[in-house]
Amino acid sequence: MTEEIIIAGFGGQGVLSMGKILAYSGIMQNQEVSWMPSYGPEMRGGTANVTVILSDEMISSPIVNEFDTAIILNQQSMDKFEKTVKPGGILVYDPNGITRHPTRKDITIYSIDATDEANRMGNVKIFNMIVLGGYLKIKPVILIENIIKGLEKSLPKRHHGLIPENKNGVMRGMEIVKQN
Repeated sequence: MTEEIIIAGFGGQGVLSMGKILAYSGIMQNQEVSWMPSYGPEMRGGTANVTVILSDEMISSPIVNEFDTAIILNQQSMDKFEKTVKPGGILVYDPNGITRHPTRKDITIYSIDATDEANRMGNVKIFNMIVLGGYLKIKPVILIENIIKGLEKSLPKRHHGLIPENKNGVMRGMEIVKQN
């Protein structure tokens, strides 16, 4: 099993953190992992993306031009990365702020209202965990217990008190993701 993922959105949406948590979680699951972030100098508010590869075999290169999965969190990323999903792959997106929804017929498209749900849950910081939960419902490439271990590894100790909220976000994302 090899899963090549692009996660893309604005800086500040937790794009890089989501990728880092996936990567650490893959390590906890004894997988080979590659995590390659890309972001502009403006950081918060600018565009950011991260490529994560999870595999049972050695990863030959972290450079990928086509992905099994794209997780898209803003319109600029939709415009750039929708076309990079391999035929038969999946695209997961939060429709908040998306003006041109995905139209491809050779991939499976899912939406998750993570922005609205994070607001309803009273914590906008778990937005990315809601998205991650939706993705893991569709493609359970990482076990939930390893996501928790990945959170413990990637979050500073002073933020470990937030892990239960993050787990709730993951679980809620699994409940609300829907196929378009």
